[in-house]
Amino acid sequence: MADLSKYRNIGIFAHVDAGKTTTTERILKLTGKIHKTGEVHDGESTTDFMDQEAERGITIQSAAVTCEWKGHRLNVIDTPGHVDFTVEVYRSLKVLDGGIGVFCGSGGVEPQSETNWRYANESEVARCIFVNKLDRMGADFYRVVEQVKKVLGANPLVMTLPIGIEDQFSGVVDVLEKKAYVWDDTGLPENYEVQDVPADMVDKVNEYHEMLVETAVEQDDDLMEAYMEGEEPSLEQIKACIRKGTRDLAFFPTYCGSAFKNKGMQLVLDAVVDYLPSPTEVDPQPLTDKDTGEPTGEVATVSADEPLKALAFKIMDDRFGALTFIRIYSGRMKKGDTVLNSATGKTERIGRMVEMQADERNELTEAQAGDIIAVVGMKNVQTGHTLCDPKHECTLEAMIFPDPVISIAVAPKDKGGTEKMGIAIGKMVAEDPSFQVETDEDSGETILKGMGELHLDIKVDILKRTYGVDLIVGQPQVAYRETITKEIEDSYTHKKQSGGSGQFGKIDYRIKPGEVGSGYKFSSSVVGGNVPKEFWPAVEKGFASMMEEGVLAGFPVLDVEVELFDGAFHAVDSSAIAFEIAAKGAFRQSIPKAGAQLLEPIMKVDVFTPEDNVGDVIGDLNRRRGMIKDQEAGGMGVRIKGEVPLSEMFGYIGHLRTITSGRGQFSMEFSHYAPCPQNVADEVIAAEKAKKEAK
Repeated sequence: MADLSKYRNIGIFAHVDAGKTTTTERILKLTGKIHKTGEVHDGESTTDFMDQEAERGITIQSAAVTCEWKGHRLNVIDTPGHVDFTVEVYRSLKVLDGGIGVFCGSGGVEPQSETNWRYANESEVARCIFVNKLDRMGADFYRVVEQVKKVLGANPLVMTLPIGIEDQFSGVVDVLEKKAYVWDDTGLPENYEVQDVPADMVDKVNEYHEMLVETAVEQDDDLMEAYMEGEEPSLEQIKACIRKGTRDLAFFPTYCGSAFKNKGMQLVLDAVVDYLPSPTEVDPQPLTDKDTGEPTGEVATVSADEPLKALAFKIMDDRFGALTFIRIYSGRMKKGDTVLNSATGKTERIGRMVEMQADERNELTEAQAGDIIAVVGMKNVQTGHTLCDPKHECTLEAMIFPDPVISIAVAPKDKGGTEKMGIAIGKMVAEDPSFQVETDEDSGETILKGMGELHLDIKVDILKRTYGVDLIVGQPQVAYRETITKEIEDSYTHKKQSGGSGQFGKIDYRIKPGEVGSGYKFSSSVVGGNVPKEFWPAVEKGFASMMEEGVLAGFPVLDVEVELFDGAFHAVDSSAIAFEIAAKGAFRQSIPKAGAQLLEPIMKVDVFTPEDNVGDVIGDLNRRRGMIKDQEAGGMGVRIKGEVPLSEMFGYIGHLRTITSGRGQFSMEFSHYAPCPQNVADEVIAAEKAKKEAK
């Protein structure tokens, strides 16, 4: 069996256009996996194999590739940078042990890199930093290092310094070993020479070398004492300290280069092998209770000799059928094994197992702890399900996905397309948990919900090209919610008498606004058995079922507390059903009295604009009912952070490009729900009424 210390499961993540996919291509070229490098701007890269990716030059789904470097096996996942696809980054980080954060030498730390960095911090993933594109105009390695400290609050440990900058960029200096790596102009990665440090950089290299050693020895008290007394640690000792500090997230080894020009990549690969953790060195995944999701205190120990524990983290449909990507945490998996899916309680047989090479595949007969593989043709497995040994049932910590905030209504152009569309959408929902679908029962329309306009745009495109379903697409809709503003006490009696046994249930209750984000809460303080205990769940269920559709415009109701404090029952005529119906009637009667109010989704918006256009951009955000929270000047322009209602942000990118002559960028993610101004609420309610009447 393979030696786990020689495994590295790493992801590459960054902002749109920082060069993640190009970096992945270079890694594959250097490790001998591909002979001709595909370029993103020619639409030919290995990992961007979807039509939509090749055309738009962006990565949409994370792709996995496996390669070898210096006797180590690297499983590399190239993740998307665009904010609408953060779910891909999030789920990739969940199963990785380390990562490379790529930053653009001229763009620096951009909004999306911040979100991804935050995800990586939450997942406690050790990372190296690669400052890319140093051959570009306006590139400045030292400025990006400062931004990493300031914007991300991280501690970059500078391992290489650039020789020359922009079109003069010719190589890098290894700060630890004080050697210069200089490439010629052929653009071939192997054409470099190791030279002495250029004379004009000696002082700078010495200064950075000293900072490097000082930071590293802090990881080992004995070494630190010896260093304080003037004893230089050996290269091996420093490397061991860097490895420990990287694993503990004390600092992040920082490299520089140009992936496109093939300069500096070897040192990044060396860093992956030298400093990023192997599967056995990261904290093992916690096991959770199947019903409550609470940690049980046990963990999935990374070892091939333990019972099987594996997590399905991605499902992809391609020309060979459904592929389930799996990270094996402990044990081994062989072809023909029967495994238990602890989420469904059903067993599945492992048919074909493959090692993925983007969209190529190599057949496997077995895999073990530490591997990332794909299994063909699993039936009932979804993203986040745990696969385990049937004799040792367990559940790994689940993944949490954000709720969609935007929806569109779609219908097939021709009548025959309905069934085809249903099957295709079913496959797509399994692949992407942040993409949801529902059918409007009154109108029969199919509603697609997603994380943003681009997200839904791509989904419609995939339906058209991959599945051949042409759609008529409606206007984007916002996911509004409803809540209440006043506390009220009320009473409701449900009585029905019609030959034989009747129905009777009386409830006295308080309804009041809950805390923001608390959802629906029910409690009962009935004493003396006026409403017997066995009927309480029926009352709770009755109220809960009504929370799906509010009284203003039929949107789900949030943040409401219901307390049952008294009531009455009849020995013969009372039943659970009678009390459930009473609760439903009580909801209809009382919510309008409790100051019902419409809530709208507020987005956290991060806009990047050239300095000349700051006034226009802020003015425009104010007109969109935005609240500006913060603005900071960077080397290339100004970043404006604010909160804006989603309903005002449709088509914003086109508008932003117009006012900034195409140089503005922005990203947004859902922040919270807030009350709608009355005039907006009136419009929404009127529009919903008109829709219902039209049906």
